[in-house]
Amino acid sequence: MHLETSYPVLPSPVQPLEHPLFKQHGVRVFIKRDDLIHPIISGNKWRKLKGNLAHAKALKKKGVLTFGGAYSNHIHALAYACQQQGLASIGIIRGEEHYQNNYTLRWAKHWGMKFNFVDRTTYRKRHEQGFLDELSNAYPDYLIVPEGGSNSLALSGMAEVMTELSEQQQFDTLMLPVGSGGSIAGLLSSTTRLEANTQSIQRMLGVAVLKNAEYLVNEIEQLVNRQIDSSYETSWQLLTHHHCGGYAKYSAEDANRLADIVELTGVPFEPVYSGKMMLALFDLLEQGYFTEGHTIMLLHTGGLQGIGGQLERNIMPERLAKALQSHLPSAPQVQ
Repeated sequence: MHLETSYPVLPSPVQPLEHPLFKQHGVRVFIKRDDLIHPIISGNKWRKLKGNLAHAKALKKKGVLTFGGAYSNHIHALAYACQQQGLASIGIIRGEEHYQNNYTLRWAKHWGMKFNFVDRTTYRKRHEQGFLDELSNAYPDYLIVPEGGSNSLALSGMAEVMTELSEQQQFDTLMLPVGSGGSIAGLLSSTTRLEANTQSIQRMLGVAVLKNAEYLVNEIEQLVNRQIDSSYETSWQLLTHHHCGGYAKYSAEDANRLADIVELTGVPFEPVYSGKMMLALFDLLEQGYFTEGHTIMLLHTGGLQGIGGQLERNIMPERLAKALQSHLPSAPQVQ
């Protein structure tokens, strides 16, 4: 997916992370900076949209229709990616029309996305086949992409992470935040191929950012399109108790801990996705989860535009806001 002359930055870089707690527990920590792939379509959004937009163009579709909340990273990224690819875009947005003036949707509208605002009851139908059939009939020239971009078309883009890592840095455990499940499913699909070449990793840990996210295990397995057998199941796990209260929720204490991490590492960990991964890592270290000498690879999945919405609503504690404000990506003009 071509976007701008100097992007994408691939493979995304891997860098070591330093923190006193890592030395205390005798572990090495690295991070793969997928947030640096592209300033607008960063992280897993770039990788997941790559296959979906290519498929839309191959089918000669006019555009893409998708779903998201009023501050959705996916909506923001897809609107820009479609504009760059010469595709129209429609967003089925959970919420009221006044949200179109917020930080996220203002840019999506600027890049040409048309909005259809719906209530929560209607939005819950987004996975129902009958509702999707209605949308297909109403918009026959549009490819329908699920919330978060997580479908089979997204897997190959995410699988490339493992291919890149196999040439960058050895590790024992890979950790990443999990929202809709597409990212970890893509990594698992690649792990299947890497295992055949005896390059498998020992463990993959997904940190669910949603409350009551146990249902995602089944959805991840379905996306991988195989029933994970008992021997393979031990190589990955979805951690469901590190959501900090639910999606986009966190306490003042969580914010202070995260500000400490951002200040010490210099890496912009926003509090909705990558920040919860980091807080989970620190909790696991304190619990003695990792043995001494363990090497941990973190995957930064982007989502930095979400900082803008939190700053706009003045809901981010001052210290964390100050630590992250300079990392808010600037949005380009439509070319």
